[in-house]
Amino acid sequence: MEMGFTSAVYVLAAVLFILSLGGLSGQESAKRAVWYGIAGMALAVSATLLGPGNGLWWLSLVLIAAGGLVGYQLASKVAMTQMPELVAGMHALVGLAAVFVGFNTHFELVNIASMDLAAMKSLEGFSALLAKKSAVEINILRVETSLGIWIGAVTFTGSIIAYGKLAGKVTSTAFKLPGGHFLNAAAALLSILSAVWYLNSGEILSMIVLTFLALFIGYHLIMGIGGADMPVVVSMLNSYSGWAAAAIGFSLGNDVLIVVGALVGSSGAILSYIMCNAMNRSFVSVILGGFGGSSGPQMEFHGEQVPIEADGVASVLNDADSIIIIPGYGMAVAQAQQSVSELARKLRAQGKSVRFAIHPVAGRLPGHMNVLLAEARVPYDIVMEMDEINADFSDTDVAIVIGSNDIVNPAAQDDPNSPIAGMPVLECWKAKHVFVSKRGQGTGYSGIENPLFFKENTRMLYGNAKESVDKLLPMID
Repeated sequence: MEMGFTSAVYVLAAVLFILSLGGLSGQESAKRAVWYGIAGMALAVSATLLGPGNGLWWLSLVLIAAGGLVGYQLASKVAMTQMPELVAGMHALVGLAAVFVGFNTHFELVNIASMDLAAMKSLEGFSALLAKKSAVEINILRVETSLGIWIGAVTFTGSIIAYGKLAGKVTSTAFKLPGGHFLNAAAALLSILSAVWYLNSGEILSMIVLTFLALFIGYHLIMGIGGADMPVVVSMLNSYSGWAAAAIGFSLGNDVLIVVGALVGSSGAILSYIMCNAMNRSFVSVILGGFGGSSGPQMEFHGEQVPIEADGVASVLNDADSIIIIPGYGMAVAQAQQSVSELARKLRAQGKSVRFAIHPVAGRLPGHMNVLLAEARVPYDIVMEMDEINADFSDTDVAIVIGSNDIVNPAAQDDPNSPIAGMPVLECWKAKHVFVSKRGQGTGYSGIENPLFFKENTRMLYGNAKESVDKLLPMID
């Protein structure tokens, strides 16, 4: 009876998770989708606590309360600009949980192997589930455990390095130890041998070796990916964490964990593939940790960045009929979305055409700019994807770039040796006038110089993005 009730609740939770994932595909339905996910998780946790093998109530409640408190504090204090780092940190926790569950499964198997039949009959919950397994089923469980530990360890160290790169605590340039991909391949081969060793012997040493090899692979893979590809890395690690959760589900015999892990893993992989296409990257090569560094001497260009003051920008905007605004990570850092939204509102009130151009990898997290603009109540119908709007720049009077760099870099098209060569970019330089709001003359997060800033029709509005836009607002007639 208990198992039937738990299974029924798990099915309902899985349906809610699927609805949640589907709802996140659109800005209008995203809020409702989040509540679907919250309800699904609440049902899944409750069914697990009340279902077969329940026990340790006080410890479970204390851990849930502690986790909820930490989550609430993080959600309350973390700024939107720090969301990529937060997501990477959460992925690391999922990976670490998979490793712990894998080792716990091994310890339970060892403990059960030393029991007699009478002692086995008194077992409950997960231990009772393991005690009923045949020799073949135990071998299958060992395979699942090995996969869970390996994927979890790769996810853990990979996410830690991703966090460091996003937070500026680790260099954003691609770095590999001598041997590069050979080291990764050797570690992967040794991982397979360690898994076979564990399958045949069940020794703890084989699991420890497997874990350290996976930890190294996670570190070296993500260190080998440069700053320009970090949005893909975040999505890719999201996929890894999903597969780690699915592996945990198989080890624990938990159906809803398998479903949720598969949903997260597959959706993260699909998103990574879509983003790789948007950046003209090979999905397999990004997974193997191969991008973000230059492949030869980069093209040299000459000229100077021409500054402009807010009144000059306002004069051109007042005379313009069509404007396209390109938000980037600099807008998020300056928290300028509300000011940018007000600028768009004032320009539209004059009958001007104002639209926003969103690159698939703008910011450091998939959908980062969409979330910021939705928060600032920018109408959804004027927020356009790159493929929808790129052809319109040549007929546009003004393009305003706010804190963007790589996604508007002409070198992606003109310089075959650029680290972002071949990456589709927003061709804002084709507009009659281009204004770039930027803090200074630096190269930005990926360290790649941008010829856009030196073009004849480009003017640089230096300073904090929010302060610069706020200066503009009173000058818009």
